[in-house]
Amino acid sequence: MGLRVLLIEDDETIAEPLTEGLGHFGLTVDHVATGTDGLRGPYGDVVLLDLGLPDMDGIDVCRGIRQVSDVPIVILSARGEEADRVLGLELGADDYLAKPFSMRELVARVRAVTRRTQRTQAMAEQVPAPVPVSVPVPMPSYDRAPVPPPAPPYEPPPPPPSSYEQPVSAAPPAPEPGPLVVDRRTRQVWVGEAQVALTPKEFELLALLTEDPGAVYSRQQILDRVWDPHYEGPTKTLDVHVAALRRKLGHPAWIQTLRGVGFRLAVHGEPNERLGST
Repeated sequence: MGLRVLLIEDDETIAEPLTEGLGHFGLTVDHVATGTDGLRGPYGDVVLLDLGLPDMDGIDVCRGIRQVSDVPIVILSARGEEADRVLGLELGADDYLAKPFSMRELVARVRAVTRRTQRTQAMAEQVPAPVPVSVPVPMPSYDRAPVPPPAPPYEPPPPPPSSYEQPVSAAPPAPEPGPLVVDRRTRQVWVGEAQVALTPKEFELLALLTEDPGAVYSRQQILDRVWDPHYEGPTKTLDVHVAALRRKLGHPAWIQTLRGVGFRLAVHGEPNERLGST
């Protein structure tokens, strides 16, 4: 059975040839012209979303669909600036194609994002029971101070100086985060007792890093595994997703950067002096 596509595009001069062209490649297209109708669904196997809609911004449509569904979303837009591409990808879109584009490239990208989704669903169905991956809390970089010797016998303090200075108390250390748990079967993440809401791409990125905590994954390895071996979008989207993960996990030390190499998940007791700064 061919793929079913929901096309959200208000320009009939674009929507009509798109519908016809996709049909030649065996895809069934349901076309709507407004963001409101697009949010109602059904979403089919993949959503093709234009950002310049008459009733609402396509970015808000992308956000709304992602809140209720993991359906792949490919943004089609004349907005080709990097900021627009990064924003769309960070809000949950799986790919971004700037107009004008060829029909063959569009079909190739649609098939690529649907393959990734089908592969992820198949892997989840093969898991017989939830197997959380627990990662120890990353340790700070300082060395533990030696145990002080026993206090000497008490002696009366010397008289205070003429100009009294208020003692400054040390600030309490920042609390460390709880353990990180990633449940691949239910696609849920916790830090301590708090559940963390992630976009599909953020979860797939974190799940990849937790496959082998401490192992370094190159940028190309991550793009091949989480996006697609033929991904041609902006590489900065990886940095955007890493930054978003660090923020949502509540501690920047969870994901560490090795300059010129790649990224890895923090493991217990590794001094930060050996790691590249972000």
